[in-house]
Amino acid sequence: MDLDTPGLLLALLVALPVAFGLGWLGSRLDLRQWKRADREAPKAYFKGLNLLLNEQPDKAIDAFIEAVQHDPDTSELHFTLGNLFRRRGEFERAIRVHQHLLQRADLSAGDRQRAQYALAQDFMRAGLFDRAEEAYQALAGTPFDTESRLALLGLYERSRDWGPAAQIAQKLENAGQGSFKGRLAHYLCEQALASTPEHANTLLMQAIATAPEAARARLQLAELQHQQGNTALALATLVQAVDAAPNAVALLAPRIAALAVTVDPDPQFLALLKSVYQSTPSLDVLDAIVSLEAFSAESTTTARDWYAHHLEKEPSLVAAAKWIAGEKLEHEQFHPQVQ
Repeated sequence: MDLDTPGLLLALLVALPVAFGLGWLGSRLDLRQWKRADREAPKAYFKGLNLLLNEQPDKAIDAFIEAVQHDPDTSELHFTLGNLFRRRGEFERAIRVHQHLLQRADLSAGDRQRAQYALAQDFMRAGLFDRAEEAYQALAGTPFDTESRLALLGLYERSRDWGPAAQIAQKLENAGQGSFKGRLAHYLCEQALASTPEHANTLLMQAIATAPEAARARLQLAELQHQQGNTALALATLVQAVDAAPNAVALLAPRIAALAVTVDPDPQFLALLKSVYQSTPSLDVLDAIVSLEAFSAESTTTARDWYAHHLEKEPSLVAAAKWIAGEKLEHEQFHPQVQ
């Protein structure tokens, strides 16, 4: 078929302006729609902020959902909405919001780590501890490393998973994120309770080296040594604990007295307890002294004398009851401190 060249040129000359006009009109319509959506998104966002400031979280969530619909690519709106869901206890919705963020290919590395941390918090609050553990572990080496390790530490404490808790505490201690020596010693002591005697001994020695001022490890070690038939060594461990942890002497003194009376009572233990009592009077220490003096042939001070002496220093109903229990009293025998 022959083409009419002049006619074709005429048709093109007519069609091009029409196409241009239609394209321009379409772009203007798209631009107006985009501008309208662009105006509506921040309007809804600020409306949500205003409602949030006025303590109307339910209406604020609706406003933020509207803002996200107008601008689905804005990650900050997703973070705000997800955090609001979590605060309201709507953990499933918070999880979906943060999972949606993580699925976005255009998310920056910083926002991706932030979304991962938010998702881990969602799992934790929802009681999905296995998934929370996995999410927190994925943040190792990121700016959320310390916060994640602290969260894992709380998770392991809650589940009484002492081995991983000890590993996390040691890493935090090594990283200089605070002092975790006391907690680490506690985890080692807990592990020792479920271990063989040989392994328990190793764990307790490690706990003592980690936190020398913590009395629990020495108390457990002394008990282990006594169970293995080495009471003399157990007493030596307890005596060391008195020097290392003077604030725990009220716990140590009764055990020292209990073990000392099972062997040949050595005057050094009684002398030690009397010295401790002189510096820091304590009814627990006094009870230990009284129980040891009951086995001492050289003792000239009765239990009632000790409790009367304690009442002069520190009036106490418990000490008074023990003083009264020591002997049947006649009216004229009442001690001034008891009166």
